[in-house]
Amino acid sequence: MNSSKSNHSTQLMTIYETLLNEIDVGVHVINEAGKTIIYNNKMAEIESLTKEEVFDQDFLEVFQFEDGQRSTLLEALFEEKEFKNMKQTYFTKNGKAITTINNTFPIYENDKVIGAIEIAKDVTKIENLIKNNMKLKGDTRFTFDSLIGDSSAMKEVIAVAKRATRTPSSVLIIGETGTGKELFAQSIHNGSEHSSGPFISQNCAAMPDTLIESILFGTKKGAFTGATDQIGLFEQAEGGTLLLDEINSLSPMLQAKLLRAIQEKSIRRIGDTVNRKVNVRIIATINEDPVEAIANNRLRKDLYYRLSVVSLFIPPIRERKEDIQLLVHHFIEKYNRIFQMDVTEISDDVMQLFEQYDWPGNVRELEHVIEAAMNVLVGTSTIETAHLPYHFKNKSTLGMQQKSSIVSVYDPNQEKQVSNSIGNNDKSTPTPVGNLKEYLLNAEKYYIQRTLEKHKYHKTNTAEELGLSRQTLQYRIKRLDIDA
Repeated sequence: MNSSKSNHSTQLMTIYETLLNEIDVGVHVINEAGKTIIYNNKMAEIESLTKEEVFDQDFLEVFQFEDGQRSTLLEALFEEKEFKNMKQTYFTKNGKAITTINNTFPIYENDKVIGAIEIAKDVTKIENLIKNNMKLKGDTRFTFDSLIGDSSAMKEVIAVAKRATRTPSSVLIIGETGTGKELFAQSIHNGSEHSSGPFISQNCAAMPDTLIESILFGTKKGAFTGATDQIGLFEQAEGGTLLLDEINSLSPMLQAKLLRAIQEKSIRRIGDTVNRKVNVRIIATINEDPVEAIANNRLRKDLYYRLSVVSLFIPPIRERKEDIQLLVHHFIEKYNRIFQMDVTEISDDVMQLFEQYDWPGNVRELEHVIEAAMNVLVGTSTIETAHLPYHFKNKSTLGMQQKSSIVSVYDPNQEKQVSNSIGNNDKSTPTPVGNLKEYLLNAEKYYIQRTLEKHKYHKTNTAEELGLSRQTLQYRIKRLDIDA
C-alpha cells in the first residue's frame, strides 16, 4: 500500500515538473529564507541563466535592482504583498536587463508565509521587436496618420502641413514644448519628394556654438588641434531633410552662417576653402513667439524670413481640449501593447481633471502621466485618481484652486477702466471667465480692437499708441484673429 502511494506521489511530481517546464510563462519560487527552490525552463530562457546558477542561491546575489526599486518577489515574501500585472525591470548577475509583467503572491501554510511565487511574462523581447521595427522604418516613423486630433485648430494646421509637402521650401514650426513639432517635421518629410532621402534631426540647444558649428558644417583636417576630415549634418542629409530644433538658441554669428548656407545651397567645412553644394530641405522649430525672439535678439530677422516660407503654429493642448479624450485612449492603447496590459477605461474624475488642467508640458506631459499611471495600476482595468503621479495631482489641484480664486476676486469695474481709456464700452469687453491667461488674451484683443477703431484701422498710428512695432502689431492681429 505504501509502495503504491509512493509511486503515485512520484508520478504526480513528474507531471507537475513537466507541466511547469512546458508552460509559456516564467515561474520563480523562493522559500522563507529567500533562496530559489523552483525555477522553470521559461524563466531560465527569459533571464538567460542556467538553473544551477539560480537554485539554492540568495535572490539578491543573482539579481540586482536600481536604486529605489524593490523586488516584487521579496516584497511578497517579507511584506505579504500581492501584485497583479506589475511591470518590473531588473538586472541579472551577468548584467542583462530584464523587463517582465508579473503576478506575485506569498505562499501560506497554516497562516504562516513559507515562500513566494512569481509568474512572469517576458516584455523584453516585445520591446526589442518594437525597437527593431522602428529601425527598419528608419528615423522617421511618423506620418500624417500619426497626428491625433479632431479639433478645428488641429485640422487646420495639418492641412497647411500637407500642402507644404508639395514643395522643397523651408518650414518654420512654432509651438510650445511637447506639442509635437518633430511629429509634424517627420510627417512633412515622409509626404514629400525628400522621403527617400535621410531625415536628420539636431537640437541646437544641446551643444555649445563651437561644437554645433562643426557638427552642422563639418571640419577639414588640420583646421584646429585634433581636427579630422569630417562631414557635417548638411552633407549627411543630402537629398533629404535636416531638422534644426530650437533654432533660436544659436548665436547670431552662427545664424548668419546658417542663413548663407540656406540661401546659396552650399556649405564650407571649418578650415576649408572649398564650397560644397548641398540639396537639403530645412525644417526648423522654435518654442517661443518668433516676433518676441527677434525683438530680444534671439532670432535674426533675415533668418526668420528665410525659414518661414511656410509657418506652422502648433496649438497647445489648452487650445484644443476636445482632443484630450482621443489622446488619452491612444496612449492607453500604446502602453497596453508595450506592457502587455488590458486597461480599458479611465474614470470620469480623472477625465475631468485632465480637461480642467492647462498642460504646460502639452502632449508629452499627458503621455507621461498615462504611462506613470499604468505603471502603478494593479488588479483593475480602470485608471483612477489614485493611480495618477503625485506631482500631477498636486499641480492640477493647485491649478483648479487658482482658477476659482481668479473668478471670485474679479472686479467688474476693471472692464469700465479698460473701456474708458479708449472711449466707449460695448459687448466685446472681455468676459471674466476662464483662467488668467485666457482673460489676459481677451483683454489684449479687446484693447487692440478699440485702438484700431480709434485710429480708423491705420496700423502705423495704432502701433505707435500701443508702443509696438508695426510688424509686432501685425503678428498680434493675426494671432488674436482680429478683423483689421
